[in-house]
Amino acid sequence: MRSVPIFSAAALGLVLTASVLAVPAPEAQAAGETVNVTLTTTTAANKGRTVTRGLQPQAPVRFTAGTGSGGTTITVDEGRTYQEFEGAGASFTDTAAWLMNSSGALTPATREATMRKLFHPAEGIGLSFIRNPMGASDLARFDYNFDNTCCDVGDFTINHDLADVLPLTRQAKQLNPALKVMASPWSSPGWMKDNNHMHQGWLQSQYYTAYGQYFAKYVQAYQSRGVPIDYVSVQNEPTCCAGYPSMQWNANGIIHFTKNALWPAFRAAGISTKTLVLDWNWDKWAEWGAPQVNDPAIRNDPLFGGVAWHGYGGDVATQSQVHNQYPGIRQYGTEHSGGEWISDQHREDMVADIIGPTRNHARSVVKWSLALDQNQGPHNGGCGTCTGLITVQNGGPRHGQVDYTIEYYNMGHLTKFVRPGAVRVDTSNTAAVSNVAWRNPDGSKALIAYNTSGANQDLRVNWGGQSFSYDLPARTTATFTWAGPPSGGPTGDRLTGLGGKCLDVTDNSTANGTPAQLWDCTGAPNQQWTTA
Repeated sequence: MRSVPIFSAAALGLVLTASVLAVPAPEAQAAGETVNVTLTTTTAANKGRTVTRGLQPQAPVRFTAGTGSGGTTITVDEGRTYQEFEGAGASFTDTAAWLMNSSGALTPATREATMRKLFHPAEGIGLSFIRNPMGASDLARFDYNFDNTCCDVGDFTINHDLADVLPLTRQAKQLNPALKVMASPWSSPGWMKDNNHMHQGWLQSQYYTAYGQYFAKYVQAYQSRGVPIDYVSVQNEPTCCAGYPSMQWNANGIIHFTKNALWPAFRAAGISTKTLVLDWNWDKWAEWGAPQVNDPAIRNDPLFGGVAWHGYGGDVATQSQVHNQYPGIRQYGTEHSGGEWISDQHREDMVADIIGPTRNHARSVVKWSLALDQNQGPHNGGCGTCTGLITVQNGGPRHGQVDYTIEYYNMGHLTKFVRPGAVRVDTSNTAAVSNVAWRNPDGSKALIAYNTSGANQDLRVNWGGQSFSYDLPARTTATFTWAGPPSGGPTGDRLTGLGGKCLDVTDNSTANGTPAQLWDCTGAPNQQWTTA
């Protein structure tokens, strides 16, 4: 890390006033901070789904002076920071929202308690990112869209969502005001397609403009009812899949639609909602993501928001390859379902869904359906073996009860302790204990660690000039939280100014005389400054 040189205003090329740049006062050095410990443990039986200890607080430990090694060592380096965390959660599919709201399975009191356990930052796990289908998906009771009549969108209505999806999404936003909302369509209305059906078929070019207006009307309808839409994607998993709502595209068609129909409709309506491209697997990047991002008219448009990734195929390292090519492009995890096909759900959640994507620059982690019933339904074709964060017992001897699955507890290790606006800080990853760490906006730290080894691990965590040890049980996720600055002198941090922009070294240069500038906060090394 470098120390901040003293620049004149002329040397900086801008005037730094109290309203533009605030440098925090020096903080006291760390001295034996208390570390709070929360654990979740599962058994190997039942494919890692049987929870024996769920988000259970343990006796705290303390940092002691000096660092060390031996056993499994993780070094937390606040001097190196990466992406900002925007949120994590799941989807209010038609299935989830109906089960929780109007199916009759839950009493009002149970529904209220469940919503608080899901979304309240203090009373629950504080889910902070929702990705809802725009119309029917495979996890719905039937096919539906928001305008069934050809040949314009004059009859657009979100009446279907007014029953369940919108009121629960709005309540989630009220319980956690930091919540982000994304919307993704599985299909356009059937009359816009060449097969006149919501399953497969190609969007006809004559309806591109109408479909752009369809998006705008959806965003306006939600906004007017208290639910701003932060992000959309043009298509969930383009070309996939027969048997449920879906739609054929090619990359050129999506590019043309985005530039010439979607964004003009947004601008005409005064909508600033960002568009995320791809919304599919890592192995689909070259076919679908790269052509969009490589188009300067897409990449440089203010309505472009970044890349959305699903976790069903390919290598998560693709996210870092994209980051290295385009450091300023934001990346989001937007879907990875739990399911009966997964051999170890606990490990899958922690390594493949949470730690792996966020160590590769993901700003969000989004599972698939928030809720399903005890029969993994209802579903509209497609996935009959998916699982959710909760299971709503609808009928049968346990009617009306809610089960909190391993996916709920795993997600809680992230969302309960890492707040939107947190910044990922550098840690040494290990084969035995996979991990990721964050610094919250209030300066507190959260280290999430999962024991992948199958045996207890003697874990040592180094931080600044201190360390603590912990015997981490097998098949266990731990979140360690603590406050304060690290010992050992000043550390790197962001300096923010107008509009939340960061002070940035131009072109990552280390040459004398390189100008500084305000830029979107990316967490890159050229935005790290040392203050004494």
